[in-house]
Amino acid sequence: MMSPTRIPAAGQRAAVTAAPPLPSGERDGVRGKQRRHVRAPAATFLASLTFALPALAEGWGNVGKEAQKGFSWTAPLWPEFWMAWTPATLAVFLGIFAAMGVLTVLEIRRPGGDERNGVLGLTTTRGDRLFITLLGTSYIFLAWLGLVGMPLWWPLALAILWGVFTFWKV
Repeated sequence: MMSPTRIPAAGQRAAVTAAPPLPSGERDGVRGKQRRHVRAPAATFLASLTFALPALAEGWGNVGKEAQKGFSWTAPLWPEFWMAWTPATLAVFLGIFAAMGVLTVLEIRRPGGDERNGVLGLTTTRGDRLFITLLGTSYIFLAWLGLVGMPLWWPLALAILWGVFTFWKV
């Protein structure tokens, strides 16, 4: 708490008391007191310039324009379309349709569906094995998302191994 300041009467000298020293050791030019933190204007300017350099490098002609983004698996391909077509969903559907095309060509060349009894005790055709593969793949991804979360590269490897096993042994 500060003590009240006494104003000296006419002809009297005011008593000057020194403030206790502060740890910094540098003096403020106005009052002569020591300051705790002194920032040099040049250092502050250089620090702020490091954040501004990327914006300055692009030039003033790009102000207000949306920055170019790189490739994203989750960015919509057609934002105005009724379904959220991303590169990932497009790749999945193209893969399914390509597999159906391969099965069609195999069925034309060797009719009969290549029936066989597998390790599950089921009599399956190529189409049945594709369906079991797709069903198992969806369960693998859903279980991984529910139990582990992201990233999805490990369940992709498991799904590929499941597909190889299904077409080889089932």
